[in-house]
Amino acid sequence: MTKKYDVTGMGNALVDIEFEVSDAFLETNGIEKGLMTLVDEERQGTLMTAIHTKTSKLQCGGSAANTVIALSQFGGKSYYCCKVADDELGRFFMEDLRESGVNHNLDPYQLEKGITGKCLVMVTADAERTMNTFLGITQTFSESQLNLEAIKDSKYLYIEGYLITSPDAKEAMLKAKQVAKENGVKVALTFSDPAMVKYFGAGFEEVIGDGVDLLFANEEEAMLYTGEETLLEAREAMKKLATRFVITQGKNGAIIYDGETFIDIEPYPTRAVDSNGAGDMFAGAFLYGITNGHSYASSGKLASMASSKIVSQFGPRLTWDEAGEILDRLKPDQG
Repeated sequence: MTKKYDVTGMGNALVDIEFEVSDAFLETNGIEKGLMTLVDEERQGTLMTAIHTKTSKLQCGGSAANTVIALSQFGGKSYYCCKVADDELGRFFMEDLRESGVNHNLDPYQLEKGITGKCLVMVTADAERTMNTFLGITQTFSESQLNLEAIKDSKYLYIEGYLITSPDAKEAMLKAKQVAKENGVKVALTFSDPAMVKYFGAGFEEVIGDGVDLLFANEEEAMLYTGEETLLEAREAMKKLATRFVITQGKNGAIIYDGETFIDIEPYPTRAVDSNGAGDMFAGAFLYGITNGHSYASSGKLASMASSKIVSQFGPRLTWDEAGEILDRLKPDQG
């Protein structure tokens, strides 16, 4: 039976505002480098004032949003369950999803009053990204934002780990997973950030339950969650959590477990200027590959190409032309 969507994602709806900053700025303002930290709107505003520059980039974001947009740009069919407010940034978010070819649950005539979430993305000279996020109305994401019919009509459900911070959103994660499993839809989960694993491990245990079909993690998240001290031990422990999984390793590429064997994915040499969105892009390209006839090895290669391109520029997104060029590079040896 043909599915309408390759992937239905669920996650936060945030408008990303990206700036270049120095390590000294992070230290002076007491910002923990390399992590996502939740802040209130006042704190976020204070930091934006302190940065004191008009040079910024505005895009609709949120981890899973970046992933389903990436999948769409490669030619996949995606849907996104999220929540924005009836404000200027909320309308900007909806329009950006539309232009990116992503269907969604948002109705411009039924948006709630409130403030759409914003993510202040600070990028240092070493390309490390540090995020201070004001969730706004997405903090009240719940089962009401789920389109169960879209989930049922998808090959994969993709769940953003950042949702784990909210009790209502965690219930939505559990509901979506249940509906997916009852309807033969594979479930993919991303840990999203080491801080999520560190502080919300019990919530992830509940969501993972008896396992997921596909799990995305970076090295630090994999070792934190499994409690293992080496990557070799962590990847063995992850077999108990997921049928298949991906461990991204930044400049060292990635490791894919396809259910039977481990596949090493080589990195593509690049000059890194901004790591924001690299993991989201890897997930989007990989999901596009495995839902559109590519092998796990070929999908990993596509994802590595795409994420290497992302870290070489500012912002978490490719242009449509760039996505097409990457696909063309893959075709001669796709499997």
